Amino acid sequence: MAEVMVFHHAQGVTPGVAAFADTLREAGHRVHVPDLFGGRTFGSLAEGMSHVEEVGFGTVIELGKQAVENLPSELVYVGFSLGVVPAQMLAQTRPGAQGAILFYSCVPMREFGPTWPDGVPVQIHAMSGDPIFTGDGDFEAARELVEVAGEAELFMYSGNEHCFADSSLPSYNAAATEVALRRVKEFLASRRSD
Repeated sequence: MAEVMVFHHAQGVTPGVAAFADTLREAGHRVHVPDLFGGRTFGSLAEGMSHVEEVGFGTVIELGKQAVENLPSELVYVGFSLGVVPAQMLAQTRPGAQGAILFYSCVPMREFGPTWPDGVPVQIHAMSGDPIFTGDGDFEAARELVEVAGEAELFMYSGNEHCFADSSLPSYNAAATEVALRRVKEFLASRRSD
């Protein structure tokens, strides 16, 4: 069993985020899904990002830090889009991290430190035609991370959707999600902490 922290995207803890976490629980992992929005969800990424701009990215990061304060350091951090920010920051800076799984986004490593920590594997999942991932610098950040990290994989799926693994959104892609979940489960099985 791995202990996993899942950070939601800008639309909040949607039923699809909860379902993804439940799938990992069914595979035998202990999964935490903190709600960084205090129960609010948004109908679109734009609405969610507007909320984030109001509260500030610093607040999102701080809430991510608070979410792990009473948890073991041996966590695998999973982030979906906006959730990549706290997930990647914690994987890169909190001692004991067992890995990072980043969906739809990647932050330049220099935002959180000089390099990626040794012994912390990472997976990045995105669609090859996602204009946010390919047009906002995430793809370049992901390629850099894969080059630097000792154990890193970038998986690109056919399609142009952003939140493709959220079964409650119109952007959901069942075929890509099935493959991504298989890869995530294999990754988590290799990081078992019990």
